Amino acid sequence: MGTVIVGAIVLLAIAAAIRSIIKDKRSGKACCGGDCGHCKGCH
Repeated sequence: MGTVIVGAIVLLAIAAAIRSIIKDKRSGKACCGGDCGHCKGCH
C-alpha cells in the first residue's frame, strides 16, 4: 500500500513539473524563445 502512495506522489510531482515547463514555454519564460538579447545568450 505504501508503494502505491509513494508512486502516486512521484507521478503527481512529475506531472506538476511537466505542466510548469509547458506553461513557461507558452508564456515565453522558458529560455528566450530565440531572442538571445532578452536572456543574454542562453543558446
